Amino acid sequence: MKRIVTAALFTAFAGGAAQAADDVTLQLKWVTQAQFAGYYVAAAKGFYEAEGLNVTILPGGPDVAPTQVIAGGGADVVVDWMPSALAAREKGLPLVNIAQPFKSSGMMLTCLKESGVATPADFADKTLGVWFGGNEYPFLNWMSTLGLKTDGSAGGVTVLKQGFNVDPLLQKQAACVSTMTYNEYWQVIDAGIAPEDLVTFKYEEQGVATLEDGLYVLEANLADPAFEDKMVRFVRASMQGWKYAEANPDEAAQIVIDNDATGAQTIEHQKRMMAEIAKLTAGSNGALDEADYQRTVDKLLAGGSDPVISAAPTGAWTHQITDKALQ
Repeated sequence: MKRIVTAALFTAFAGGAAQAADDVTLQLKWVTQAQFAGYYVAAAKGFYEAEGLNVTILPGGPDVAPTQVIAGGGADVVVDWMPSALAAREKGLPLVNIAQPFKSSGMMLTCLKESGVATPADFADKTLGVWFGGNEYPFLNWMSTLGLKTDGSAGGVTVLKQGFNVDPLLQKQAACVSTMTYNEYWQVIDAGIAPEDLVTFKYEEQGVATLEDGLYVLEANLADPAFEDKMVRFVRASMQGWKYAEANPDEAAQIVIDNDATGAQTIEHQKRMMAEIAKLTAGSNGALDEADYQRTVDKLLAGGSDPVISAAPTGAWTHQITDKALQ
């Protein structure tokens, strides 16, 4: 039986009466999959319930922007990539990173070897696919640091607005497409293209990686002691979920399947995805590493004439929650 909403109903009895759990709504960046296993595991294993929380997990999708959801009051906390969050903050939405479960980036470009792309220098005059909706920022920033224009002019690259699939590569409409180490790359492999017929460029290895899948809230809410307390408990339970998922990847994959209301996911793909996701969360206890943050900001500011952000942000992250959650 499929489960869409994961929730804890009540905390332990106190003073002879059941205390209603505190509600928290989490908006995911994408659909139900192992990319978000830690949150589903925290719900399924009772970690949220033990913290007195009733957590509703909202799946994302191609028409769901976490920044818009939280701006409209539809979520207390969202999962988003830092480039998107910082760009939104500069435009007036005061998002603050309160925790960073993902230590490493899973983003890469996957290219057909037959296209003649062997190094980033070969991107010139090629068509490259990238997702938009906030996911384009790391890509556009990388192209800028390479000195490649993205307007299709000679010597630059033609940007193909990629759907959330790898069809442009399979149909040879693009030399390279954006993929995640834990998802779309394997769609290419499953389509019958051998690894030796591909060339991959991981953002981490190219020195252009930025932080992904952090937890963000609205700045004003952090001044509310009750909200702060809920987030402390939420982050603590969520990180329990993530570390459990790392240690028990197959069980975590099954929990994800149990929460997939669409029935689109398969256990085989989710097990493979969870194994890759565990590599990205490894090394993080949930607290944002300031050096990782600064690296992301520096990369985004180094965007030439069209940077993702125009000035170094202030107040874009805090240890206010993790200092208490991770004691």
